[in-house]
Amino acid sequence: MPHVHSPLRLTAERSALWVIDLQEKLVPVVPSGDAVVEQTMRLIEAAKCLDVPHAATVQYPERLGGLVHPLGDVFASPEAKRAFSATVCRDALETWANQSRDQIVITGIETHVCVLQTVLDLIAEGFRPFVVAEAVAARHGRDHEIAIERMQMAGATITTVESVLFEWVGTSLHPQFKTISQLVKKRR
Repeated sequence: MPHVHSPLRLTAERSALWVIDLQEKLVPVVPSGDAVVEQTMRLIEAAKCLDVPHAATVQYPERLGGLVHPLGDVFASPEAKRAFSATVCRDALETWANQSRDQIVITGIETHVCVLQTVLDLIAEGFRPFVVAEAVAARHGRDHEIAIERMQMAGATITTVESVLFEWVGTSLHPQFKTISQLVKKRR
């Protein structure tokens, strides 16, 4: 019997990484904000290595500032929005849809506002969101917990950075496996 790859597993070919609102005035007020940025950077490094496209959004940048360092260096022109759902930012989504990239890996803040509304709208549009648990956060723990539960009940997959990295390579024979293994070892 041949080996079957589950359609529930991430693949680099079907994935895109979306960074939601990791901004100068938001990250400092979220207790785990710096850790979220660090985990997001690990995912970005892997995405670059594996040719997984990635994009970022900013919420009302005139008031909340640009992306925090080092994300501002990665994303020269994040899409700005005033709606809480990032799905109003169509450039990246339409490109990914045209490339048959239906697995959207999500990082960002705040879990119960912009991340939640983005995930719910992605599901409504037929995308498969994968929310990276240690790369999303909120100011208050209960808001974060309830949002994670709600997204999971709605059909999103809750995952971890390491799971994403290893699913993207799929095998220790992958040409980038050693590079990805080094990113795993960077874990804090």
